[in-house]
Amino acid sequence: HESLRYRLTHSSSAVMFGSGFRGQKLRVNLKLAINRFKHLEKKKTENAVKARKEIAEYLSQAKIERAKIRVEHIIREDYLVEAMEIVEMYCDLILARFGLIETMKTCDEGLQEAVGTLIWVTPRLSTDVAELRIISEQFALKYGKPFAEMCRANKNGVVNEKVVERLGVKAPPRSLVENYLMAIGKTHGIDYDADPTAFEDGLAPMLDENPQVKIPLEDFHLSQPPPPSYPSGRPETTYNNPPPALAPYPTSQPGMPQPQNKPTSAFPPGPNGSHHTTNI
Repeated sequence: HESLRYRLTHSSSAVMFGSGFRGQKLRVNLKLAINRFKHLEKKKTENAVKARKEIAEYLSQAKIERAKIRVEHIIREDYLVEAMEIVEMYCDLILARFGLIETMKTCDEGLQEAVGTLIWVTPRLSTDVAELRIISEQFALKYGKPFAEMCRANKNGVVNEKVVERLGVKAPPRSLVENYLMAIGKTHGIDYDADPTAFEDGLAPMLDENPQVKIPLEDFHLSQPPPPSYPSGRPETTYNNPPPALAPYPTSQPGMPQPQNKPTSAFPPGPNGSHHTTNI
């Protein structure tokens, strides 16, 4: 009975002081989360390509309002994919620096943004990535519930700002919607006249590098100059200032030992300098 009471007392105190943390469990779920993020990103990207074709049909049928509503959905999906890529990168970072988590009692300064972002996105992404719940629980056991609560509410300001923006509920700007429509129409050979009043927020139409969102290159390839073509394949590399030719390696210098002619036979030469063979 005394030994049982001892184990119960120490197990409860261990959980109280954060010793219930299991590093192997955290490591496994981080790897599972990375694989799930990769699968979701690929799936959502493929769906976005199909949705762009559907929007092109709306534009060809002059169903502009339906096309705009559909584009807003695509923009939100692109935002979500971008946020997932950042969270996936943080999972990789934590795995690369896992030794700091196992050896330090407090969260290392170089990992605070990654850990805080993972805790913050858990209630927003755990429906698609269930491993985030276990990851957040392990961080709460490791660093304490007060730290986890501060990260969950972003009171300590460590959560990645772009992730907060991309997972926000604010509607995308009208100028961005028009940019998407123009790009999709240009890709599918459909003339679309954008609403000029939509660009009053300062975002110019058809930017090569859109500061609001990363639009896939297939939506802008017609606005870019075609790559140069060469009749005989890839040209040889040329230099404006060719490097000077290397000086030949000196084969004979005063005082340099000269190579000696060695006999080709494995037997020593005879008296007259000729090689002979021995009959066995």
